[in-house]
Amino acid sequence: MYRKILVGFDGSPGAQAALRHAIELARLFGAELWSLSVIEIPQWGTATIAEIDEQRRIVEQELSTLQEAAHQQATEFGVELHTVTRMGHPAQLLVQEAQRGVFDLLVIGHSGRSGVWGVFLGTTADKVVRHAPSSVLVVRW
Repeated sequence: MYRKILVGFDGSPGAQAALRHAIELARLFGAELWSLSVIEIPQWGTATIAEIDEQRRIVEQELSTLQEAAHQQATEFGVELHTVTRMGHPAQLLVQEAQRGVFDLLVIGHSGRSGVWGVFLGTTADKVVRHAPSSVLVVRW
């Protein structure tokens, strides 16, 4: 049923739950498994280029460590995990990557922590579900 699965992964509890589901589905269907981690572009009007570069470097290091742990977790279940990191807006990049990679399924976590802003602006999960070119599995944890 699924040949190529993309999971949004930022290391949060919701993303960890989504990764577990994606690994199981990839194993079950013999599907190719990819994860996308997004470094959000800071909206700091007063930050210097050096401050933004330093923050990006820190986030890249954290994501690299998280991706390595995710890769090991997938390997334990006999699944190869390919990882991609991009910089930008999470919902937009998840949809673009799903289109570019011709993925059959997009798996994302629903953190439930968006609070007031989630009600007014919509969560990342809301935006991905509305615009994704493929089926989307939203995993609640």
